[in-house]
Amino acid sequence: MISAFDIDKLYGLLKDFYEISHIRITVFDENMNELVSYPNEVAPYCKIIRDTQKGFEACAQCDIKACLVASQKKEPYIYRCHAGLTEAVTPLYVGDLLVGYLLFGHVFSYNTHEEGWSLIKKNCLRLAVDESELKSAIFNAPIIDESHINAAAHILHAVASYLIMERMATLQEDKLAVKLDSLLSMNYMEKISASKLCQALSIGKTQLYALSNQLYGHGIAEQIRELRMNLAKDLLAEDDGLSLSEIASQCGYSDYNYFITVFTRENGISPRAYQKKILSSANDDGLSINVPLD
Repeated sequence: MISAFDIDKLYGLLKDFYEISHIRITVFDENMNELVSYPNEVAPYCKIIRDTQKGFEACAQCDIKACLVASQKKEPYIYRCHAGLTEAVTPLYVGDLLVGYLLFGHVFSYNTHEEGWSLIKKNCLRLAVDESELKSAIFNAPIIDESHINAAAHILHAVASYLIMERMATLQEDKLAVKLDSLLSMNYMEKISASKLCQALSIGKTQLYALSNQLYGHGIAEQIRELRMNLAKDLLAEDDGLSLSEIASQCGYSDYNYFITVFTRENGISPRAYQKKILSSANDDGLSINVPLD
């Protein structure tokens, strides 16, 4: 685990979330190991499903898939789980490093119990659960409407930011992953080779590439390009009158024509067209920021 969590403070924060939302929330580390949850027990219908081997495995795979989607989106992700219950997950990032996930769920969100039971029954046929026991638990579940779930997901997103701000999750500086991310963050504007990174970290190239894929989901070159493109978009959005040559140089490109080619390929739009679009959008909506949800 590349991060350290203050479990006592986390538990109190999750309890506060539950008092407001009445929705159970769980914290996972970056490897999907459960760290803490509140309440401790899952909803009765989820317990029935998880008590079977097939149900337990299906729940675990569903959580992993949802967390992968959320980490790629880098924002809250609301979805129906494999059984038909509503859940939401948001990734936890310290800088560019993924350190964990917040997941709330097992919410019954249908117009009626009959409507929900019809789908859940169908989804759980393969899990060998006790149908009558599951039906009883479903019909005793509170119905939570979509607006409540959306509001809770927005709060979840705020909780993730607050958790990092209050240092309830911090990086373990001695970890190779943290050292690699720090090296890239400080040097991505310069020429930095895999050999230099290996030398700085005292590891081989095979381990370096494996570490990069574990952290970022892609190689070193792709991560450097992503960091440069993010900086370029920030500089273009600031509209400080910088020329494309100056922006390219600040992002680590000595040839601004090559910079334009890379930016256009990665973003599907030229740098100046991107800048015009961003500035026009900012003027239209007053720089409002929304958390996009599915």
